[in-house]
Amino acid sequence: MFNLKGAFSGFSVNDPAKAKEFYTKTLGLKVEDGVGGVRIRLPGGGMVWMYPKPNHQPASFTILNFKVDDIDAAVDDLTSRGVQFERYPNIPADDKGILRGIAGKRGPDIAWFKDPAGNILSVLKEPS
Repeated sequence: MFNLKGAFSGFSVNDPAKAKEFYTKTLGLKVEDGVGGVRIRLPGGGMVWMYPKPNHQPASFTILNFKVDDIDAAVDDLTSRGVQFERYPNIPADDKGILRGIAGKRGPDIAWFKDPAGNILSVLKEPS
């Protein structure tokens, strides 16, 4: 019988030390060493596994979305920490790199950025 006790996702990086520093110091997440990788503790009790991979290819999709109450403050804070926000063709983002979906009733306000391994992350504010 398939009795689930929980679930988690994982992703690879090419430089574990650099990625660990980014996730702890830049994003402020708790990272715990494990055998063959690290556990990244997420707000709300979730966890994701990060592991080294010599022939790593960055994810071409968003691997982690961080929900925030104030997207402008989050983007400003991360920018001050050296994070650069992505601009994608055909996605109408503002000067900060935020797609304003709430005002147009097209979903969340969202801004994408990359970790040191090139994996795509986002901060987003959901509609109320």
